Amino acid sequence: MASKITSIEPYAGPRRSAFVLSEVIVATGITALLMVGLVAFFMFAGESFAAMFNYSDLDGANRIAMDTLTTDLRQCNKVKICTTTSLTLEDYDLSILTYTYDPAAKTLVRTRNGASATTLLKGCTSLTFTICQRNPVGGSYNVYPAATPATAKVVNISWICSRSIFCNSINTESVQTARIVIRRQGT
Repeated sequence: MASKITSIEPYAGPRRSAFVLSEVIVATGITALLMVGLVAFFMFAGESFAAMFNYSDLDGANRIAMDTLTTDLRQCNKVKICTTTSLTLEDYDLSILTYTYDPAAKTLVRTRNGASATTLLKGCTSLTFTICQRNPVGGSYNVYPAATPATAKVVNISWICSRSIFCNSINTESVQTARIVIRRQGT
């Protein structure tokens, strides 16, 4: 005996399991906002990490250049020639050291006896050398300017290096200044 159970409610058709169009639009909008926020965060974080690396790299290059300049100047016998962009020294072993700033290439190059050249700084937007005497100006920390390289016992150096991050040179500048005294007396 076969029996068939029939419902007492009328057939309502297939069950609906899809989203309504308004629900899809709201979900898409929220997802888009979240994605825009994530992309903006990662772009900002990437630029910040690049800037930190840039600062670190500039600081390292500046420190090496300043240490090299300081060591050479303190051990040299005398200043032979000084312009605002070039400094020529007679080293302790009577060899010739030349520091040359090239504004077009934005580099500071150290040359020993005209043969071995080493690039100390890259991306240098300005650099100046000035020579002074050792005597301080009364009532200040300044020293008298030297009339000639023969009377120079102090070298003032100032430079600015900068680099671009993603084609923008914002907040990527490093400024260095030093007053270095020549310790050896010239022969």
